[in-house]
Amino acid sequence: MADAISTTFAALADPTRRAILARLALGETSVTDLAEPFAMSMPAVSKHLRVLENAGLIKRGREAQWRPCRLEAAPLQQAADWLEFYRQFWEQSFDRLEEYLQRVQSEQKKKPRKSAARKSNGNRNGNGVHAKNTKSNRTVN
Repeated sequence: MADAISTTFAALADPTRRAILARLALGETSVTDLAEPFAMSMPAVSKHLRVLENAGLIKRGREAQWRPCRLEAAPLQQAADWLEFYRQFWEQSFDRLEEYLQRVQSEQKKKPRKSAARKSNGNRNGNGVHAKNTKSNRTVN
């Protein structure tokens, strides 16, 4: 059996389930109302709701003919807490990278610039003298 956070992330992996959660964040609603924007059968929507319910992300009720669903935020908070550690890790990594780049840039500003890039050798031979236009270096048409 998977741990709770793995079940939460598995449930969040599907865009339809994320859309259902987004709708439930606005307030409790019926299964029929949840299914309305999706081009899928009621049994397919029910399967998505079952996954969300098994992950503890929603609660389904029954009041006569009305079957309300509501968001349960605790598993989302656990996932957010888990992600927060990695957000801090990356933020600190980017801060260190920024400090390094600033240090390198300030060191480059302190160094005198070398003269402009050397011109290409063109037709010069190894000793810097222009090669003679001989038969061997002419192109044949």
